[in-house]
Amino acid sequence: MAEEKAIFAGGCFWCMVKPFDQMPGIKKVVSGYTGGDVENPTYEQVGSGTTGHTEAVEITFDPDIISYQQLVEIYWQQTDPTDAFGQFADRGDSYRPVIFYSSDEQKLTAEASKERLQASGRFKEPIVTTIESAQPFYPAEDYHQDFYRKNPAHYNAYSEGSGRKGFIRQHWQA
Repeated sequence: MAEEKAIFAGGCFWCMVKPFDQMPGIKKVVSGYTGGDVENPTYEQVGSGTTGHTEAVEITFDPDIISYQQLVEIYWQQTDPTDAFGQFADRGDSYRPVIFYSSDEQKLTAEASKERLQASGRFKEPIVTTIESAQPFYPAEDYHQDFYRKNPAHYNAYSEGSGRKGFIRQHWQA
């Protein structure tokens, strides 16, 4: 059974787990931090903006069941790809949208998908999500893992209150 990893940053990692976690072929989705220069950072350190890390999810998947291309398409539909300075209510570098690739194939897939999204005309503004080489990924603290399952009321209120759900309804489900 084959296994690959994908790493996506799309604002608050709490909101990035559920859309992937429920798909066939997904083995696990871990909330964490990547892209910075501090080993094993804490949530507080990352939130301070001094580590260079971005909140992200690391997805372990079976490419025979779900392709990386499919994961990238799911990713776009969870984000505002025109906002380089955070996502929804979460602002700053630690919430910036990034597709982190771990192979040339992932890089080419992500770049082609980004070009198609830009050409689609779905958004009037440029698609500014960056595509960057994967860096070490550090799992977040246990209380951040599977947040949507552990704290469904808080998760749903946050997802709605942050503006994420409304944006998705307006731009992706219309």
